[in-house]
Amino acid sequence: MQDVNEPQIVGLSIPTGTDVQSIRQRVEAMEMMLERSFRIPGVNVPIGLDAIVGLIPVLGDIITTAMGAYLVWEARNLGLPKWKLWRMGANVAFDTAIGAVPVVGDAADFLFRSNTRNLRIIKKHLDKHHPETRVIDG
Repeated sequence: MQDVNEPQIVGLSIPTGTDVQSIRQRVEAMEMMLERSFRIPGVNVPIGLDAIVGLIPVLGDIITTAMGAYLVWEARNLGLPKWKLWRMGANVAFDTAIGAVPVVGDAADFLFRSNTRNLRIIKKHLDKHHPETRVIDG
């Protein structure tokens, strides 16, 4: 049941707790917002704030890097091993480096979705170490 006081992003309820289930819901919502919150009409390709905000030179890259780093920070709070955190950080760094290149970086945001890759790392860890947090996607 949804708490009336829980913040919402893109129609998703965002829990504020520190338990594993709340963190899982937050990182899933963040990934959805950054990578798949809108669809391009006609071609039906999902895009998110990462691609849209990334169009703003310099400032957009700083904002999307900070939002990607948030997923790494939440993964650290979940106790992921350092090598997985490094891998996630490398995904964010690569996305930032490619995103800094004009035009090419904007196109790369559609192809290299670092936040989706990082969510996959987090979910794999949670499914193994906290199976009770699994949600069957419908």
